[in-house]
Amino acid sequence: MAALPAMAQTGTFDVSISSPQYFSVQVPDGNYLVTVTLGSKKRKAETVVRAESRRLMVENAATRKGQSVDYSFVVNKRSPVYAVATDKGMREERVKLKEREYDYLNWDDSLTLEFNGAAPAVTRIKIEPDTTATTIFLCGNSTVVDQDSEPWASWGQMVTRWFDSSVAISNHAESGLTARTFLGGNRLEKILSMMRPGDYVVCEFGHNDEKEKRPGDGAWYHYVYNLKIFIDKVRQAGGHIIFCTPTQRRAWQDDNIHLKDTHGDFPAAMLSVAEREGVPVIDLNSMTRTFFETLGFEGSKKALVHYPANTYPGQDKALADNTHFNPYGAYEVAKMVVAGMQRLNLPFLKGLRPDWPGYDPASPDDPAAFRWYDAKVKDVKKPDGN
Repeated sequence: MAALPAMAQTGTFDVSISSPQYFSVQVPDGNYLVTVTLGSKKRKAETVVRAESRRLMVENAATRKGQSVDYSFVVNKRSPVYAVATDKGMREERVKLKEREYDYLNWDDSLTLEFNGAAPAVTRIKIEPDTTATTIFLCGNSTVVDQDSEPWASWGQMVTRWFDSSVAISNHAESGLTARTFLGGNRLEKILSMMRPGDYVVCEFGHNDEKEKRPGDGAWYHYVYNLKIFIDKVRQAGGHIIFCTPTQRRAWQDDNIHLKDTHGDFPAAMLSVAEREGVPVIDLNSMTRTFFETLGFEGSKKALVHYPANTYPGQDKALADNTHFNPYGAYEVAKMVVAGMQRLNLPFLKGLRPDWPGYDPASPDDPAAFRWYDAKVKDVKKPDGN
């Protein structure tokens, strides 16, 4: 996959893209309205547009020969640096990145677009600063993060597909994090430095919090204590907070029909603090249970990183991960998130794209019908967390 040279400004760029390529502009942190003109005078085309670390923005846009179509969306660009006010003025701080994040497109100095698909065709790219979109900040672990490499994927990088240019998604999740380590890594502070009153913060934790074993750890003390910190800080800054209960693991009971409950008291603890504090909740724990059990013991493998040996370069052993989603599974969970937002009747849903079809985890999309075009970056190493 080729890469066009990075531009050092925003503006309108006439391009001629007819194969998978990257395009980058160097810009400060913030939201950017992107308008892409797709289509070709000479042939029919089908184009996928993704941003930064594989955030799906435009899905399989088909154009006839001679047809030209504009698509607009907002991309949130960030770096690890943020400013903190002190008695002596402003002080620079940094998010504590994991080593694997150093090369992420999410954290560099550029806004990067990836053009992919069966027959991509792009003729113009317009990028301009945006100050009007509602930003939804995402907090969480490997089930939320913008996974940088194939074949891994998470719902945070798919939910972008369903919103128009009135909504921006800023995903600060990372694999292996707990509510405590997210806070300790200055990730919430980075969010607060970018957040405007009226923006939203969505939190999904639990998978890794379950494994913390220090004194006081557990669902009913440190976990709910840390969730309360998220609530208080976001509200103090004028934002709105939403919780997501943790997604299920593909762990079956002996009958291979029903899932085991691997999260213990953590979903109940999140629901308890949410009820006490008046926090809206999207129950991904319940929805992913329905999803997996509907697909069944064998069919549910198609939603996770289950691939035979030699499917990907350097993969000499079969992959059989029952926690981390592949692109199809992540796409389905993202639909669950949007459906959960609809149940909560959230104001920013006026920005849903008109082709949003609705979603019921008891009637999932056919995995065989899902199309995904791999990005250039591939790494079969399992992400942190489980």
